[in-house]
Amino acid sequence: MASIGQVIFWGMIVLIFIVGGLIILILSIAFTRSQSPFVESRDASPVGNIGADVQLDCSFRVSGTGSKPAGSVSITWEKAGLSGVVFRYQNGAAQLQNQNPQFHDRAQIFPGGLAAGNASLLLWSVGPRDAGEYRCSVSAPSGQGSTSVHLRVAAYSPPSFTLSGRNLTAEAERWFPEPSVAWTDQQGHALNASELLSNNSAGIFRVVTTLLDPAQSDDTYTCLIRNHLVTSVSLATVTESGVTSRTRFTFNPAPTLRPLHLAFTAPLHLWTCYLLT
Repeated sequence: MASIGQVIFWGMIVLIFIVGGLIILILSIAFTRSQSPFVESRDASPVGNIGADVQLDCSFRVSGTGSKPAGSVSITWEKAGLSGVVFRYQNGAAQLQNQNPQFHDRAQIFPGGLAAGNASLLLWSVGPRDAGEYRCSVSAPSGQGSTSVHLRVAAYSPPSFTLSGRNLTAEAERWFPEPSVAWTDQQGHALNASELLSNNSAGIFRVVTTLLDPAQSDDTYTCLIRNHLVTSVSLATVTESGVTSRTRFTFNPAPTLRPLHLAFTAPLHLWTCYLLT
């Protein structure tokens, strides 16, 4: 039978191993989180305006040697669900033998920015079929890695305002998906307005909305046009000579996966689950 001293001794040994293991685990997690990924995107869910160009952001870490990596960097852009590549750069030049026809003469990177770690992709004249998940893969002397960019596609345009008598009307020519409209006064109170939506053969909506109450001179009204991707906020000020306005666009964030770390002991396991937020 083991003596009390032996029990205490072996208990201390086991405790030291457990505490040491926990310290190593905590340090490794902290070290991993402190290291930025080799490849990353500062805008992982951009919104492209139909018919306009859009840039898919991708950057990679470069070494501090001061060397120019253009000829030694390989960049591949791919789109989930499509064969071939969106764009490939290798050996100092574009390699488009396996490019998907959807992106022929519509995609490019910025070779002049490779020395600064810029691997972004420019897509010309985006359309609805361009929406989806893109992967940017980089291989360079300083490392290799990849990241994903989820391109969302919409149509949006600022409204123009007209004043006929005391009737204030806003017209926006291009919106997709189907938007809704709301008006408020300077105090933020909701106002009544008519709303007319019409769409063309491509499914792009034209918005015409008119305040039902007479517009007052020197008052400012807010017209919001929005869908689940884009919101336009327009401030229209009525003057004796007409209407002045300004518009800003905001892009609604895409749903993201937020990790929750749950720790259990005896034995120790580390679990990760994800909630859609």
